[in-house]
Amino acid sequence: MFVNTNNLSLRRFHWQEGYGIFSHSRSQRDLVIKYIMNQEYHHKQRTFRKEYLDLLANMDVTYDEKYLFDFFE
Repeated sequence: MFVNTNNLSLRRFHWQEGYGIFSHSRSQRDLVIKYIMNQEYHHKQRTFRKEYLDLLANMDVTYDEKYLFDFFE
């Protein structure tokens, strides 16, 4: 697997047992594109970990910390 052979994770990478999916409505398309285009700047203001955990909270997703992936920050 690419992640393991290139040492991109502190621990051995494997797919989680569960799943996650997030979507945006078509009316939000332009906002999503703008976000993607400005992602580098955006993550200088807020870490990916913070953004990811906020997203889970905003979507009322319950999770166990032990199943979160390693964040490189």
